[in-house]
Amino acid sequence: PLAGLGGSLLQDHAIANFLPEVVPPEATVVARRRTTPLFGLGLVDATPDRTFLAIALTQAILSPSLAGKPSIVTDPITHKPALGKFGWKAQVASLFVFSGDAYLNEMGITNPIFPDESCPQGNCALLAGNPAPGLNDDGTGVERFNDFMTFLAPPPRGPRNFLTEYGNVVASVIGCLDCHVQNLRTGPNAVAALDQVTYHPFSDFLLHDMGSLGDGITQNGATGQRMRTQPLWGLRTQARMLHDGRATTLREAILAHDGQGAASREAFQSLGFLDRSALIAFLQSL
Repeated sequence: PLAGLGGSLLQDHAIANFLPEVVPPEATVVARRRTTPLFGLGLVDATPDRTFLAIALTQAILSPSLAGKPSIVTDPITHKPALGKFGWKAQVASLFVFSGDAYLNEMGITNPIFPDESCPQGNCALLAGNPAPGLNDDGTGVERFNDFMTFLAPPPRGPRNFLTEYGNVVASVIGCLDCHVQNLRTGPNAVAALDQVTYHPFSDFLLHDMGSLGDGITQNGATGQRMRTQPLWGLRTQARMLHDGRATTLREAILAHDGQGAASREAFQSLGFLDRSALIAFLQSL
């Protein structure tokens, strides 16, 4: 939507003589974004698509009310359908494409994957004075950025004790771990660090209907209420939570869950003091 007026991402900074974009008056949805952490995503990229599809099928059979939806996108390199796993709407299929997308949309650097400029407010005439109208990167930078992200290790767990381990059990009982899947495994890989490694992202990387917690934006098959399950690893280091950073405490983040997350939210509210304290302690250890 609004592709002719600058696209879905607001470029609020500019260099040289270019002017930053403003939200067009025609916009009907305005949503803020918190930057998604990149640590550990090389492991996700190395996990076979069939793993995520199997999780979706299992959810559909065992708990259809909570079942996630695979995000099927068009790969801009192959122009074929692919499984999206990255971004708040699971709109990107691989770290390599994620790299190229970030080069263009976050830094304004055109590259072989995304060779066309993002024209200010959709008006390409405003780029008439562009001092570098050709490709700004021949693909080398994108490849290096992809490699950098690929080898960022997952966030380490914090201290664990009886309370955090009990909280892990509570999280499972009230349904948190149905979507925030604890254990995944990479497939065979020529890189030893990525070869058949079990890791713990606490996400199924599927789209779930989050009701009022949705951002109102539609991207590919991710309608306004659907969001990718956010990985919880590294949670203890985050000062703001949820896609727009509205939550500053774990309690606020949990209570904001809606749609397919409403049942777990209500279960959390009904917990006794010990169980609730243990759950929070568990989350603070991630």
